[in-house]
Amino acid sequence: MKHNIIHKTITIIFILLFLPGASIAGDEKAREASTLTFYLENDTMFDTDRYYTNGMKISWMSRDLSNYGDMVAVPWMLRLIERLPLINDPGEQHTVSFSLGQNMYTPEDKKRTDLIRNDRPYAGITYLAFGLHSRSSSQMDTLELDIGIVGRHSYAEDSQTEFHKWTGAEIANGWENQIHDEPILNLYFERKWKILQIRNSEGFGFDCIPYAGLAAGNAYTGANLGGQVRFGWNIPNDFGTNLIRPASDSSSPLDDTDPRFFRLFHSIGIHLFFGVNGKAVARNILLDGNTFRDSHSVDKEPFCADFIGGIGLNIQRVKITFSYVYQTKEFETQKDEQKFGAIAASFTF
Repeated sequence: MKHNIIHKTITIIFILLFLPGASIAGDEKAREASTLTFYLENDTMFDTDRYYTNGMKISWMSRDLSNYGDMVAVPWMLRLIERLPLINDPGEQHTVSFSLGQNMYTPEDKKRTDLIRNDRPYAGITYLAFGLHSRSSSQMDTLELDIGIVGRHSYAEDSQTEFHKWTGAEIANGWENQIHDEPILNLYFERKWKILQIRNSEGFGFDCIPYAGLAAGNAYTGANLGGQVRFGWNIPNDFGTNLIRPASDSSSPLDDTDPRFFRLFHSIGIHLFFGVNGKAVARNILLDGNTFRDSHSVDKEPFCADFIGGIGLNIQRVKITFSYVYQTKEFETQKDEQKFGAIAASFTF
């Protein structure tokens, strides 16, 4: 029995350390690599199950492209993309990303089957996202289009119910009161900067990554302003690790000075990070309810913020981060603030 456990442990370590690094030929560069990132956010990590209760996303970011035509084959779409401002600077790296995600939200009291008017609406959202990214060593611009659905056919209810059955957790009884089906179409733009960067090719590093963004659409309309500070040993040369939110895919390495492209035992790094994301909210369908028909809604707070602290580890082509998130109240009758944990695992290949 002990022999089997040791064998399995060695196998897992081998996969983490060697397989990601072996997937690219010897002299292939960071700009020729793609990055796949898995995100999971859940409040049960802090013994709660309410409000924003779970989020999942998988995102793929392409290698650097000589132009967007390397990835976009539809002529009219390519012509449109090439006319867009901010993401077509000729001296910058260009990448595209595709994401699939689902978030779910419930009130505090999940035992009741009736509509709880002063508590958060039951809601789920499932979406596909297409992002265009323009990057330099000091700046990253992202334009993202999200297409999806809120309501019963987001299948958030099914996902939560099956997961709670599997884990033995309490089943939520009030999903019959969730926000109605509504297709969503949303556009987001965000700019990130790297300032105060102290970083050699290997060793101790520090950087500060502020950002600002705008959003417009029937799912979410508003603005955000925030930033992240990182320090540690062999910190990744990317634009940080963000929560599940639009325009947040930033874990792809910029160039070969990223430790994920160092020699085997030189590629190990660990860092701490702290961040804040402030939001001014004009519309949030998950709180305001459906756009074109009546549904459960609550009075939202026009300003809210996320405070984030975490730790990151990179080994070869793998980067894993864990974050603790403290979120201020999002609606007026919310009893207290939200806390949840966030895990992100990126694989560069």
